[in-house]
Amino acid sequence: MTDIAMIEAARGRLSGHARRTPLLSSSFLDDIAGRRIFVKPECLQQTGSFKFRGAWSAISYLPADVRAKGVIAFSSGNHAQGVALAARMHGIPAVIIMPADAPRIKIENTRAYGAEVVLYDRAREDRDEIGRQLSSERGLTLIKPFDEPLVIAGQGTAGLEIAEQAAEEGITQASVLVPTGGGGFISGISLALEARAPGFTVHPCEPEGFDDVTRSLASGTIQKNATQSGSLCDAIVTPQPGTITFPIMSRLCGPGIVVTEDEALHAVALAFNRLKIVVEPGGAVALAAALFYGESLGETVIAVCSGGNIDPDVFRLALDRFAA
Repeated sequence: MTDIAMIEAARGRLSGHARRTPLLSSSFLDDIAGRRIFVKPECLQQTGSFKFRGAWSAISYLPADVRAKGVIAFSSGNHAQGVALAARMHGIPAVIIMPADAPRIKIENTRAYGAEVVLYDRAREDRDEIGRQLSSERGLTLIKPFDEPLVIAGQGTAGLEIAEQAAEEGITQASVLVPTGGGGFISGISLALEARAPGFTVHPCEPEGFDDVTRSLASGTIQKNATQSGSLCDAIVTPQPGTITFPIMSRLCGPGIVVTEDEALHAVALAFNRLKIVVEPGGAVALAAALFYGESLGETVIAVCSGGNIDPDVFRLALDRFAA
């Protein structure tokens, strides 16, 4: 299981490869929220998402002979790009199985990073069967998107940075809000903050209609989403929490916060106008929660913007709808 030693080891392997993203602030956002808000923009990470951290952590840990055969991953976009770039930087093949209805920019970027993209119809085809066949034929190693200790450890390096950057700002207590799908990112951050900033409370943030983690934490049992598509917050839509991540979240996280798509789009526009960063709707749900649901969160909130790979049409929609 992932622990602080694994996270520190992952940081060592990531050194010189991942970016140390900053901690941003804006008095304008503070005024909207009625409290201090800091933003951790993982949209500025390699490939435009925190996913690079976990992908590099897992791939760099593989024995050289196993790694040389290549890797395979399932993803609708951000994990795909993280694995593709990490594989290219290691000089190994990568096969990414992506739904045909994934955002076009994410499919094109994954190919541009050098991966072989295999598209499938998620309504009629079994991605697991496609993956098993390709893995067997080529000897590829599966890099899971969230339910994998080495991936969680890599993503936990963002939590180490949050602890250090908050200390530089004199912050000893805060609510840390994290966009959450399967739970790998928030699990890694929670484990890092448990060890390095125990005064912080971590909350998962999700879009309305795809709030499986929030419901799971409230009920104490893993809950599933009724559907797996149909949200502008596609980057964090998963069927249910992971079997590895759910116990970590149950132990370390506070209640979840659910936002609407409009609130996520509003946060996209505010992030661009006030912080000059580009965030996709799924990556903006934590900022939306901080801005519009912060009454019970205390005086200081740190919102993670997890990704910035937004479809141009969706970006225009956000800016047009919330131009003021």
